[in-house]
Amino acid sequence: MKHFAGLDWGSTGHAVCVIDEQGTVAARLEVQHTAEGLQRLVTQLARIAPPQELPVAIERPSGLVVDALVEAGHPVVPIHPNALKACRPRYRAAGGKSDPGDAYILADVLRTDGHRFRTLRPASDEVRALRALVRTRDDLVAKRVALANQLRSLLDSFWPGANAIFAEVDSPIALAFLERYPTPTSAQRLGEKRLAAFLAAHRYSGRRSARELLERLRTPPTGLAGKAEEEAKGELVKALVAVLLALVDRIRLLTRRIEHDITQLPAGQVMTSFPRTGKLNAAQIIAEIGDDPERFQTEAQLAAEAGVAPVTHASGKHRSVAFRYACNKRLRRALTTWAANSRFASPWARHVYDQARARGCDHPHAVRILARAWVRVLWRCWRNGIPYDPTRHGAARPFGEAA
Repeated sequence: MKHFAGLDWGSTGHAVCVIDEQGTVAARLEVQHTAEGLQRLVTQLARIAPPQELPVAIERPSGLVVDALVEAGHPVVPIHPNALKACRPRYRAAGGKSDPGDAYILADVLRTDGHRFRTLRPASDEVRALRALVRTRDDLVAKRVALANQLRSLLDSFWPGANAIFAEVDSPIALAFLERYPTPTSAQRLGEKRLAAFLAAHRYSGRRSARELLERLRTPPTGLAGKAEEEAKGELVKALVAVLLALVDRIRLLTRRIEHDITQLPAGQVMTSFPRTGKLNAAQIIAEIGDDPERFQTEAQLAAEAGVAPVTHASGKHRSVAFRYACNKRLRRALTTWAANSRFASPWARHVYDQARARGCDHPHAVRILARAWVRVLWRCWRNGIPYDPTRHGAARPFGEAA
């Protein structure tokens, strides 16, 4: 007799329910999120049925629980939390919720509608490592932007000239300057010669002279902060600068590692062959789509996962096309970044974008349309493991890309 399992994931413990083909509960388990608990889970499930014959439904597509189940040989079927939420009214009229109840619903949905869901195919170890690096770097970049905005706001409150002297407040030269001169008082004796020596010591690559930069520093008005307030805000500037310096350095090291790793992956070599992807942007895309050619059976599935295909609502005489919110937002950001950059290297991409703009689409909409067009090409190259060749891209030939 075939069995189906549902696992409701928790941060400290997991509820598991196993049912048979008729939906009768065969076993209920409560296991802790520990090494011993996960081993007990695998052992208990093995007593019910061989791992290969006992699929497990779970809301999460990754994590230590999933790794333990996959390693034991269980087919793992991820079911989106929204799908689980929509199924609850089938089992109860009241709006109650419990972990054992959700585990049963997951198992029963797998029993009745398992053919609608795809069994998880874990990415290769190399892609999982790349994904961890890329996502962590992206999160650190977001934190850097937030801290830079905080530092910029702080400087505007008592020393706006320090914001204006360099283009970006979180650039290495700007952070070095603020580390040396955190307050207007500390920079009072700063002249052209001293500033020129500072710029030379930090290998300033800008095109502005020390006189121009000093004028930028001194032109904006200074605040009315007293000595105590200025000293306090100076300490805050030092604190933010110290954090940003460490953050910028770590982001630089991660970027270097990512750019090296993406060139070692066959899928990465395919992605970097496209116009204006760049190693980092290519890594962001491959980190999300992986290297399993069977993951997306059609290019439409990839476009929907990436959120570059709209959602159509049609009923009777009513028909509307709406923005797709349910998608992999990291993948959408990576693909649209690439699509926007590709306009400057591919005449075909520029033409697709210009046509969308001529129809009245704003810039983000036009970029998504271009990304959708690129997905048709990307899917075929990625699935076949073949780098992009403009001579084989029929739509691009009229624009001279085959030359």
